[in-house]
Amino acid sequence: MPRIFSKKDRENPENEMQKDYYDRHSPHIDCDEQVNSGEKFKVKVVLGDEYLHPNQSDHHIAWIQLWNRETLLCEARFTSDALCQQANHAEIDFYIVAPQVSMNLMAMSYCTKHGLWQSDAKAVKVIHKDS
Repeated sequence: MPRIFSKKDRENPENEMQKDYYDRHSPHIDCDEQVNSGEKFKVKVVLGDEYLHPNQSDHHIAWIQLWNRETLLCEARFTSDALCQQANHAEIDFYIVAPQVSMNLMAMSYCTKHGLWQSDAKAVKVIHKDS
């Protein structure tokens, strides 16, 4: 089983180099906290806040996944050439349809050099519209 890096690994970075390392790899979820059942909504996943991730043939973000608990909802795959090998904040907008029950979303990403990274969980309340 591969090691999965998450927020608990980066809570108190000892120096700027560690802060850079954790920031550039860490996925973050941005979406509404409340959505309507059966309606499509956008979930943005972005890697990093301050530091850009390299985008080289041997070191790039290979994929980003969106999960609802144990269920894989979406996946986007990237190649190093996708952004002309420019360092960047890898990001993707996923559009999903809200189920009947509330969700607990999590994003995973994979760096070809530094392995698997996991976001914090994002609770999304699903509202049922009156018929």
